[in-house]
Amino acid sequence: MSDRFTVEYLEPPDPLEAEPLPDEISSSRLRRSLLIVGGLVLVVIAAITLVPGLGSLRERFAGASPGWLVFAGVLQLGSCASYVMVFRGVFCRHMSWRTSTEIGLAELGANSVLSVGGAGGLALGAWILRRGGLPVEYIARRTVAFFLITSAANTTFLVLGGVGLASGVLGGAPSWWLGAIPAVCAIVVIGSAVGARRLVRRIGRARVVADGVDEALRLLRTGEPLIWLGAAGYMLFDVAMLGVCFTAFGNPVPPVGVLLVAYIIGQLGGLIPIPGGFGGVDGGLIGTLVIYGVDATDAAVAVIAYRGILLAIPAVLGLPALAFLRRRLRDEAHDIAACAPGESVEILGRGVVERPSPV
Repeated sequence: MSDRFTVEYLEPPDPLEAEPLPDEISSSRLRRSLLIVGGLVLVVIAAITLVPGLGSLRERFAGASPGWLVFAGVLQLGSCASYVMVFRGVFCRHMSWRTSTEIGLAELGANSVLSVGGAGGLALGAWILRRGGLPVEYIARRTVAFFLITSAANTTFLVLGGVGLASGVLGGAPSWWLGAIPAVCAIVVIGSAVGARRLVRRIGRARVVADGVDEALRLLRTGEPLIWLGAAGYMLFDVAMLGVCFTAFGNPVPPVGVLLVAYIIGQLGGLIPIPGGFGGVDGGLIGTLVIYGVDATDAAVAVIAYRGILLAIPAVLGLPALAFLRRRLRDEAHDIAACAPGESVEILGRGVVERPSPV
């Protein structure tokens, strides 16, 4: 049998009608979550505007610097671009930049309105890749690798931030152990993830996790700039945006070590099942910043502004990107298929594109 084929002849007439989005990331759930997030935003705005005891917050917001807030938005765009880079580096450099950007932004848009700690975006990306022609095993392995690589960036910077706080190099914390404990926990997490792959390989379906760990280590060893720079930039642009949100309201920026540690610990609040992570991420960030010596009002103002930008920009970019991508998947041959290992594929308008060999 020939290892060349034409995508448009093999694609079902209407794949999106034949297989709708999974329930956990369905269009109806995205719309419902978006409405809930919008309602919560209105509640927060109303509370800040009307509740008598929040006068200090109103004064801080009234004194905001538009220029610094615009700069914070630019930093968030940098974080989104970094996410696209690491997605492309992990999954496939053979698809077009347009496709990589649309999938990456669609994942970010899903993450901004769903409440599953980032898993919603990964599930959406896996569905898109499978509809584009990639094998399930490849998607599963690379999805685990992608999650581990982006998580490894967080834990690595948690180690650096914690050590920097404990030693005083990256600013001070109320106690040295507030830096040492997060650093030790992060080291344990990294070591456990790497060392557990032999164990999970023996547990039936958990073997895909072991394969994903091996894949992540292999991808990191390649030194691919898209992966290294993308994973670091995805987080660091976000942390910088949080710092700029302090400056935007005339408040002192916390030390770099405090921002790193508080950011990563606070993000754990996103695991709470509330659309957009409302309350969980915000409370986690504010509470952690206060523990590390930041004034409560300063922290609240900066975090509220940070979270507003973090929710708005990925949603505004990502949800239209998902709509465009779904239309392309339905109506035309797609270059996602060029990423499936082991064969070549003929893409309409591009000719024959060699698929990468399995590695």
